[in-house]
Amino acid sequence: MATSPIFSPEVEDGEAGWVASPLSRKNPVVQPDPRPQRPPQPQHRELPGDSLLSGYDYQLPPELVAQHPLEERGGSRLLHLPAGAGPRHLQFSDLPDVLRRGDLLVVNDTRVLPARIRFRVAEQDGEILLLQPTGKDPDTWECLVRPGRKAYPGARLQLRFALWADVLAQMPGGGRVLRFSPPGRLSVVLPEIGEAPLPPYIREPLDDPERYQTVYARVPGSAAAPTAGLHFDESMLERLLAAGVERAALTLRIGLDTFQPLRTERLDQHRMHSEAYDIPASTRDAIDACRRRGGRVVAVGTTTARALEGAALKRAESEAAPDTGSTEIFIAPGFTFREVDLLLTNFHLPRSTLLVMVCALAGRERVITAYEEAILWRYRFYSFGDAMLVEPA
Repeated sequence: MATSPIFSPEVEDGEAGWVASPLSRKNPVVQPDPRPQRPPQPQHRELPGDSLLSGYDYQLPPELVAQHPLEERGGSRLLHLPAGAGPRHLQFSDLPDVLRRGDLLVVNDTRVLPARIRFRVAEQDGEILLLQPTGKDPDTWECLVRPGRKAYPGARLQLRFALWADVLAQMPGGGRVLRFSPPGRLSVVLPEIGEAPLPPYIREPLDDPERYQTVYARVPGSAAAPTAGLHFDESMLERLLAAGVERAALTLRIGLDTFQPLRTERLDQHRMHSEAYDIPASTRDAIDACRRRGGRVVAVGTTTARALEGAALKRAESEAAPDTGSTEIFIAPGFTFREVDLLLTNFHLPRSTLLVMVCALAGRERVITAYEEAILWRYRFYSFGDAMLVEPA
């Protein structure tokens, strides 16, 4: 069965809240915090083109879009963009030699749901993409639906395995709120009727759905994979531990944010929806210990970075802010990173919030130049592509 999605999102890992960017408002004043603080980091100076979407464009030959994962998870290449230097062309297997003893990897342990449900309506093929539950009710979900004209409020969509979905509402941006019936049946039959929600640029079948999961995936609930983590296998995790690089986990459930492209030329006009995150106390303790020993916090993926920086921003506003909640943060050039020292990530689509985040850490011109070099060196791009380790400019 073909797995080419019918939606047009960007995937790796981001819109009804304020935009945490100096383009739209000043960052809040950081209140004193008794916990260990990160070492001072050079901040990327905002350049005139940083605020315009057209500054985040590049031309990618279509044959560089990876259609399959490599046979070995750790077989990818690694483009290292170190501070104050040009790109280094490495293998992902070199990562333990690039990181330092005392560094801390923070990963997103979310697990992707088989969230794409195919059905027939009025002699047409249709699809539902589960995004996230609307609350505590496990049968009511925010979704994307095709064909949208058949999913009007009040409509009932008949699915397989004696399951149906009632359309409760249409959301801003074109999504739908669906209630699945009979109660509790969705969770029972989803493994049978659902498929891995591969991004639209992957047009070939995935033989093993587990290759769209990280080896440490634990908490179900995401509509897309935190793909920076797909490069890790158990052997690499053991090598990093032996090299003195510790690991901690958080959970950010990748939902509607991933499927909202940037549509405005001015970045300060973009609004992010929210994503729920949970940073366990053990992970907070690991970050504090990393700071005390002079190590660096390495975020594995943009979703991890978004959770860490979203929580840090809330703590800056209130020391009592919990490490569980949701974030609407949009990280753009000029943003002050409070938690993330390095970012391990994949190559992202042009004109996307994810590329903007990478540029916020390392500088737009520097990142776009590195992307252009990666194209010349024939790196593989996007979800099943190669990796990039980014340090601040």
